[in-house]
Formats: sequence, structure tokens, C-alpha cells
Amino acid sequence: MNKTLQIKTKLPAGLAYITTSNGIKDFKLRSNDLRILLKQNVTVPTVTVMVTYHVGSRNEVLGNTGATHILEHMLFKGSRNFNKKNGKEHAVYLQKMGGRVNATTWLDRTNYYQTLPRAYLEEAIALEADRMRFAFIKDADLKTEMPVVLNEFERGENDPTEALDKQMWATAFHMHPYHHSTIGWREDIETTNAKKLKAFYDTFYYPNNATLTVIGDYDEYALLSYIKKYFGEHKRAPHNISQKMGVEPRQEGVRRVEVKRPGETNIVGVGFKIPSARDGDTHAIHLLAGILGVGSSSRLSRRLVDSGLCSRIYIMSGLFHDENILIIYAYTTKNVTHSDVEKIIIEEIELIKSKGVTDGELQRVKEKTKAEMAWSRDGSFNVAGAINEAIALGDWTFYGDYFKKTQRVTTSDILRVTKKYFIENQSTIGYFIGQSEKIDK
Repeated sequence: MNKTLQIKTKLPAGLAYITTSNGIKDFKLRSNDLRILLKQNVTVPTVTVMVTYHVGSRNEVLGNTGATHILEHMLFKGSRNFNKKNGKEHAVYLQKMGGRVNATTWLDRTNYYQTLPRAYLEEAIALEADRMRFAFIKDADLKTEMPVVLNEFERGENDPTEALDKQMWATAFHMHPYHHSTIGWREDIETTNAKKLKAFYDTFYYPNNATLTVIGDYDEYALLSYIKKYFGEHKRAPHNISQKMGVEPRQEGVRRVEVKRPGETNIVGVGFKIPSARDGDTHAIHLLAGILGVGSSSRLSRRLVDSGLCSRIYIMSGLFHDENILIIYAYTTKNVTHSDVEKIIIEEIELIKSKGVTDGELQRVKEKTKAEMAWSRDGSFNVAGAINEAIALGDWTFYGDYFKKTQRVTTSDILRVTKKYFIENQSTIGYFIGQSEKIDK
């Protein structure tokens, strides 16, 4: 905690200062428990406003999958004070001010954001507060938006990686809602209605289930005054917002899935269960992923791409709230069997278990991580986005602590997490099989 900032911070009545970590100030609106994160940067006269709701597809149940994503679309259809009728339609209104406006949905969160000139900061705060509790959710608007939602669904279905990824998560998880993808299942998407979406909205869209992040050029006292003025009219949720998910039974053996589609693309996916991002092993696991498959000097790239067996290697290793999966994707070249590539991936993992990794390999991925972090945190929007993901996993300070914790990882840590998590009984193997190719049995 920065004690100097704690003493000197001047606050409007009703705001509580909590702490400062890595230049980010943490506040709370006392009346409704809205969390507020502020990071000032006056070098450019722009500001990013982002509201993160602690609701994602992990909060959905079968029969209502895709609700979080569809609701995200609906919250651009207008609200009490910002709508087409009064000339303040959500996205259009802020875009006319030079703003960049959008929203995204993921497993653990939904966020709404705009980056705009600092002169329009109050308008952005007012808009986000208005749609928090006063959004229009109508069947007529849903009808016009549904073709857009279904188009997104079809794009995913037609993308080999997304199609395989969706089935691998569904195979790896049976009880936990990570079983279904954020876009949802087609049957649920096509049968949703405004009543269902309004019920979902009225369950999760409250200030005590949200975090407001503002990054950029602003006057702190004025900003906090805006937040109190507009968000302060909302009450806490009248019910308990439960974040308890279905308990996933322990996996007791390798799981397999095949996706067969027309085309020439062939992919091998090898996934392993890994813990929540808040777990102390997370940093070593992510560096291990880099050693295995990130960059041309990675082990799997040298073994599979340099040899011509695969065109590329991609590792999906996200930071999520609950236990999830790290997946190694290998895109095979013509006439190379899926089983041969799977075998090589497993061999490389077993080699690390038996011989470990070198100091040079570990240092390479540490330097690469450092460079990627510097690039990804350049600009107010990128900073807000990175903080948003830390909020989603359940600890916003993860954003500031990630680099230093990554630098502490040793080769012994890499060996330990490989043996602990990269085991057959916790694995899921997936094949995407292009039907124009010979199907590997």
C-alpha cells in the first residue's frame, strides 16, 4: 500500500479509498459496493472507461447458454437516458465524440468500454451507469440482433481451431460450465427471448457485481464525483449473487474427441488440466508453455515445424477463474498422421519430466514474456484490458504482480509443474480431421 497516497487522496463523500498497487488506486462506492480502479496517465489527452461485470459463460446453465453474449449485444440497444429516440444511441453517440466503443464476453466476465477524448469523460460514465440498471431489453431488438449473433456462431463453426477447441473443452469438463463455450449451443441461442435475457440481466447487472476501471488523463476528484453522481443512484443487488459453480469430478483417464469436417485442415490438440490463475503454479505453467511451443526456437516448433511435419504450433493457455485446460495445437502437413504428431508432443513433455529444461530456455521465455507485456500494456485501452482480465480471474492485483512473479520461476519449478499437471489421466486429446484427407484411425 502507498501510505502517502492514502493520506493525500481527497475524496467526495461516499467514496472509500482501499489501497494502491503498482500505480493503480482502488476505491469503493460505499452505498452499493461498486469497485473502482484508477490509473492516471496524462501524456495523452484520452481516457479509457471500462466496466467489468463478474458474469460470463461460467454463470450459465444448459438451456440458457449464450445468454451472456447475447445480452452484451442487447446492451447497445439503448437505455433510459441513452437511446435512438433522444439522439444518444449508445455506440453512435460516443463515436461522434471520437470514441472507440465496444464490449466483449468471455468465460468469467463481460466488459463494456470506450476510449475517448478526456473532455467527454462524464458522458462515458453517465452512459455506463445508465445501462447498468436501465437497459432496454425487448423482443423487437432481439429479433434484429439475432442474425448478427448467429453469424458469429457460424463463423466459429466454420473455423477448424474454434470448432475443435469447443469440443475439447466440452470433453474435458462434464459438470463445470466451462463445458460450454461463450457463444453457446445453437439450440439455446435460437430459443432465447427477451424475458430470459431480462432475468439474467436482473440477476447479475448490479454495482456490487462490477468493477469500473478508468485509465488515462483525468482529474481524480472530478472523476470520482461523476462516478458517485451517476453510479450512486443504483442499489446493491436485492439478492445474493452466487458465484458457486458445478464441481467437476476428478478426471480418471485420458479423454478423446474427433471433429470431422470437409476441408484439408488437420489439427492435433493435446490438453491438460491446470489450476485457477490465482494458483501459485500459474507463472511456471505459462513459462513451460513458452518453452514447449511459443516461437521458432521452442521445443515443439523445432521438432515439428522445422521437420516439416506441421505448419505451425499454437498453445492456448489462458488465465481463468477456475481450473481449466492448457491446449497444445499442432497443424499437420499433408500425409502426416494425427497419431504420429500426438506421439511427438507427448515425447517432448516426457523429456522435460526426465531431464528438465535449461537455464537458457527459461531465460528466453522470460525475456519474451517481458517484451510481450511491455507491448500489450502500451496505451490506456491495453492497460484497461489487461486489468479487466485480472479482475475476471478474481484478483485485480494479478495485473501488477505477474511480471515479478514470473521472473522468480526456476528450472526446478518448471520440472515440478510438468510432473504435477502434464499427466495422462488429466489429459484431453482432440483431432480435427479434414474429410478430404485420409482419416487416421
